[in-house]
Amino acid sequence: MNAVILAVAVMLALSLLRVNVVLALFVGAMAGGVIGGLDIVQTLEAFSRGLGGGVGIAISYAMLGAFAVAIARSGIPEWMAGKIIRKVKNSSSSHSNLKLKYSLFLAIVLMAFSSQNLVPIHIAFIPILIPPLLSVFSAMEIDRRQVACLLTFGLTATYMLLPIGFGSVYLHQILGGNLQANGLDIELSQMPLAMAIPVFGMFLGLLVAVFFSYRKPRKYRVEETLLIHEQDVQLSKPAIITSLIAIVLVLISQLMTGSMVLGAALGFITMVVGRVVCWREADEVFNEGLRMMAVFGFIMISAAGFAEVLRSTGDIPELVSQVQTIVGGSQGLAAILMLLVGLLITMGIGSSFSTVPIIATLYVPLGMELGFTPLAIACLVGAAGAVGDAGSPVSESTIGPTAGLNVDGQHDHIRDSVIPTFLHYNIPMIIFGWIAAMIL
Repeated sequence: MNAVILAVAVMLALSLLRVNVVLALFVGAMAGGVIGGLDIVQTLEAFSRGLGGGVGIAISYAMLGAFAVAIARSGIPEWMAGKIIRKVKNSSSSHSNLKLKYSLFLAIVLMAFSSQNLVPIHIAFIPILIPPLLSVFSAMEIDRRQVACLLTFGLTATYMLLPIGFGSVYLHQILGGNLQANGLDIELSQMPLAMAIPVFGMFLGLLVAVFFSYRKPRKYRVEETLLIHEQDVQLSKPAIITSLIAIVLVLISQLMTGSMVLGAALGFITMVVGRVVCWREADEVFNEGLRMMAVFGFIMISAAGFAEVLRSTGDIPELVSQVQTIVGGSQGLAAILMLLVGLLITMGIGSSFSTVPIIATLYVPLGMELGFTPLAIACLVGAAGAVGDAGSPVSESTIGPTAGLNVDGQHDHIRDSVIPTFLHYNIPMIIFGWIAAMIL
C-alpha cells in the first residue's frame, strides 16, 4: 500500500476515534514511514527533522494568543457582545432574531474575508472576537458548526479567488509561479478565473451548511466565566485608542515584514505600555494566551513532522505517477483522480500552500499530455492543492475556528469543525473542480 494513503488513513481514523490529534499524527507518521521503506530510526529522524518546520507557526500562534487576551482585557469584544445580546433579549419577534442571526453570520464571514485580503492577519482575529460571542451564540441557540463553516469558508475561499494579500501569495506566487516553472504557458491574471468554479462549489456547500444541515437550534451550557450580560461594558477612551494603535502596528509590521510573531509582539507590548494590560499582570496575560493556543501550536508542529515523513518515503511522486498509469488517455478519469490524490496529500500536510509545489511538478506534464487546456490544468492543480485544506484536522482553516469556538470545551475539533467542513467544502470542490476541468 502507498505510504501516503496509509498514513493519512491511520491519522484520520484515530482522530475520528477521539484520539488526540497530535498522537494521531505521530502514529500515522510512524505507520506511513515503515510502510514507505523507512525503518523506525529513519522515520523518527524524519519526523524530528520536520518538527522544526512547524516551530515558527507555533510561536506565531502563541504570540497571537497573548495579543488576543490583551485585546480582550480592553473590554472591546465584551462591549460588542453586550450590544448584540441586548438586541437579542429586546427582540420581540422571531423574525427580528432571525435577522440579527444572519447579520451576525454576515459580519463573521466579512471578518474572515478581511483577514485574508484587506487586513491580512489570517486567523489572529478568531481568538480575539469569537470567545466573547459564545454567550451570544448560546443565547440564540446557534449551532457552532454553522459558525465553523462560516469561518472556514472565509479563510479558504478568499485566498483561492481574490489575488490580494494571502490570495496574491497563493494565486500568483505559489499556483501561477509553479505552473509557469513547470512549463505551462499561462498568465497570472487568469488564476482567479481558473479557481472560480471550485470556489462556487464551496459557496453552495456553505449555503447547505447554514440553511439546511445545521439550521436547527442547538443548546449549549453557559459558562459563568464567558457569560456576557446585556448591559453595556464601560470603555475608556485611552483603552480604545491604545487598542487601535496596537492593531494598526500589528497590521503595518506584518505587511512590511511578513512576520506574525513580530506583529503580535509589538501589539502586546503596546497594550502593556498603554496600560490596557497592567505591567504586574503582563506575565499572567501572556501565559493565558499561551495556554489558549498551545494545543494548536503542537498540532502544527506535529503536522510538519508528519509531512516530512511523507516526503521522505518518496511515495508522493509515486502516488501521482500511479494516477498517470491508471487513467490511460481519459481526461474525465484523470481529473477526478488528480483531485482525489490532492485531497489525500493536503489532508495529511494540512496546507494547500505546501501541496501545490509538490503536485505541480507532476500534474502539469500529465495535464499537457492528456490535452487539458492551460486554464483547466491551473484549475486542477489549484483545486487539488486546496481541496483538503478546508477539512484537514491539521489545517489552520479548521484549527483557527476550533481555537475560538472551543474555549468553553463544547466544540470538538474533529466532529464539529473537521467533519462539517470536509462534507460541505471538499466534496463540492471535487465535483465542481472536475466540472471546471471538463469545460474550461
